[in-house]
Amino acid sequence: MMDINQACEAFKKILEEQQARIANMNTEKTDFSTKKTVTIGVVDGDGIGPIITKQATRVLEKLLADEIAAGSIVIKYIEGLTIENRIACNQPIPSDVLEQIKACDVILKGPTTTPHGGTMESANVTMRRELDLYANCRPVCIPEKNIDWMFYRENTEGEYVLGSRGVELEGMAVDFKVTTDAGTKRIARAAFEYAKNNGKTHLSVVTKANIMKKTDGKFTALCHEIAKDYPGITVEDYYIDIMTANLLKEPLREKFQVVLLPNLYGDIITDEAAQLQGGVGTAGSANIGDKYAMFEAIHGSAPRMIERGMGDYANPASMIKAGAMLLRHICRGEAAAKLEKAMAECTVEVFSDGSAATAAEYTDALLELL
Repeated sequence: MMDINQACEAFKKILEEQQARIANMNTEKTDFSTKKTVTIGVVDGDGIGPIITKQATRVLEKLLADEIAAGSIVIKYIEGLTIENRIACNQPIPSDVLEQIKACDVILKGPTTTPHGGTMESANVTMRRELDLYANCRPVCIPEKNIDWMFYRENTEGEYVLGSRGVELEGMAVDFKVTTDAGTKRIARAAFEYAKNNGKTHLSVVTKANIMKKTDGKFTALCHEIAKDYPGITVEDYYIDIMTANLLKEPLREKFQVVLLPNLYGDIITDEAAQLQGGVGTAGSANIGDKYAMFEAIHGSAPRMIERGMGDYANPASMIKAGAMLLRHICRGEAAAKLEKAMAECTVEVFSDGSAATAAEYTDALLELL
């Protein structure tokens, strides 16, 4: 246990590290429209990760076959991001694995297990920080319900970036949350740019600024500052608790288009939104930075499915949708559109009877449509 003086020293170190992080934020941008060779790193993860990542990779390999043969696309398989190896190395991402990841342009990453308790940080949180993947983008689309939402979640700050750095005193535990001007402005601008470039006219800023007056208050104020550069977009503020209710409220929810949130709230509310779409197994996720990007399912590693011998029945749709987002990011929009069309047809025509299919069987059916 720490005493108060030790806790103050720990907090001082955190503040100094955060100031250094702001000063060293990456500004190098990758232009995939002109990049001659794009390296896609494939990281299996653990639990159901290897099962669903394998299927998503099969799809990418078919869609990109010509470019892979020509050498303009390179798929690199990266091992070692398992819970067993991470515990053995006592690192959320082992150093050799992180070095291989940084040698790629984009990453397709399977789910990874985060230990309960202890001090080991989530592999996702580490990767987002190390690659400066500040924008977590999660689309939810349900055409028959007039729902077309894009969530922009700040990815490198909030509670998560310091979630393993709290202090524990006798009879007390304290965790930390950080919101910076630079971090908030860049996620806000990314969300507004998406809205402008995709014909969206409504953006919702979601916080708990009435309670978290410093951090969430800053987030809200800075989002409105950025909004001044986008006069054609209507901006409204919502508190996270009422927003969770509004996503269920018809017809109010139909007006939402782009939703901009700090880290923790974005994690929670996008799972709710995905459930409306058909479950977290249906949703892919993009983690975007200026230089790197990582694409993944929004759900976890489902170790219980493995324990029950049900891993082969894990739904690969989330990872395959993440693959479609990856294709768009590297300027292969035609291939992405082809994949999205095939997924819609596969879901409706091949498995309309509701019969269970293994991950491989679903992908086999999908590949026949590509």
